[in-house]
Amino acid sequence: MAQARPRTFWLDPEVAGHAVPEAAPALSGAERADLAVVGGGYSGLWAALIAKERDPGRDVVLLEARTVGWAASGRNGGFCAASLTHGHGNGAQRWPEEIAELERLGRQNLDGIQSTVERHGIACEFERTGEMAVATEPWQVDDLTDEAAALRALGQRVRTLTGARVRAEVDSPTYLGGLFDPDGVALVHPAKLAWGLREACLRLGVRIREHTPVRAIRPERGGLRLESRGGSVSAERVAWGGGGFPGPLRRVRHFVAPVYDYALVTEPLSSEQLAAVGWGNRQGVSDSGNRFHYYRLTADNRILWGGYDVVYHYGGRVRPAYDQRPDTFHRLARHFFTTFPQLEGLSFTHSWGGVIDTCSRFCAFFGTAHRGRLAYAAGYTGLGVGATRFGAQVMLDRLDGADTERTRLAMVRAKPVPFPPEPLRYAGIQATKRAIAAADRDGGRRNAWLRTLDAVGMGFDS
Repeated sequence: MAQARPRTFWLDPEVAGHAVPEAAPALSGAERADLAVVGGGYSGLWAALIAKERDPGRDVVLLEARTVGWAASGRNGGFCAASLTHGHGNGAQRWPEEIAELERLGRQNLDGIQSTVERHGIACEFERTGEMAVATEPWQVDDLTDEAAALRALGQRVRTLTGARVRAEVDSPTYLGGLFDPDGVALVHPAKLAWGLREACLRLGVRIREHTPVRAIRPERGGLRLESRGGSVSAERVAWGGGGFPGPLRRVRHFVAPVYDYALVTEPLSSEQLAAVGWGNRQGVSDSGNRFHYYRLTADNRILWGGYDVVYHYGGRVRPAYDQRPDTFHRLARHFFTTFPQLEGLSFTHSWGGVIDTCSRFCAFFGTAHRGRLAYAAGYTGLGVGATRFGAQVMLDRLDGADTERTRLAMVRAKPVPFPPEPLRYAGIQATKRAIAAADRDGGRRNAWLRTLDAVGMGFDS
């Protein structure tokens, strides 16, 4: 850890190949638009881009409180997944009657992302590598076998792997088995994806105003007025993609809890180190505990290693100081070398954290406000690199009053169970974290607390 810079690898201008765009001017004075988009992360960027592609004549302005890609969209692991429901198991448990449609729409959505990246020439290191879920405990082998059977029944090309076959792909003494999905995940450079979407929006005529936090939403004749320190935007419709930063949109606050996730990146592996691990197919990897790690190779053959700890601060506080958490980084480093003891001596070059907008159903939820003039999507719970494009389409469908296969979904029409107010929210999240850790130690068996959460629609196994 001695060499680790306390900054996000993807956003580090000192790393070769990182060209951070110059910030757009902040909002100044009063402007008008057909559509105002709030949030310069993936949700807002996709909404602005798709709105212009659907109707090139639509006047679109995007408002971002900091800079495009600064928050979760520039800090994640770069796993662009097809799943819209944070995994098949979560979706099948909540919407069994439409899980086949949700899986189909998710694969279609990932194909659409790839098509957009190619059509707009977005250089974001997009690799359709697939993902391998690995079992490190015997009970996880059984779970992966059951999941593979369910996915194959939906026509997906997944396959189970023995421990020896997994270790032939990526070599770790901890692996007992695995599940490989060759089609359902792409790897990207997340910040470059955000910056590429930003550039595509600008080319299509979207006006971007950075360093422009929205402080208030005011109804006015013909639409809404969004107010910031430097001015205001009056728009007929508003797409709200604030993620873990709901700002003045109060109705979202009861459904979203901002939790911190953390990651490390190593120095580039030498050819000998890479050979010791294997990983010739460069697929993303995650282990299958309730408290899980996700990891992948970067374009220059570093290993990004993240996950496991999830930290919620009382009252949902978000602070720059929380981006660094030494205890978590040292825990992640110990787990890394347990997984890859052959890499002993490898150094980490970057350590960082960031906020995930989680909700009680652990995948996105949708809604409208101000008599349908504002639409929002939030709660992606760490799987938003891909699912935000789908969420943006839902927002635009609703703002346009369109009846589509997306808006007819029960997943889209229903809301998650809201979190209770403090101090119950903090106590409940802490109790759940302890129960999930206990389940990992007890062969995956869920105690009475977790079973109660399952019964009220707030349960999750990861």
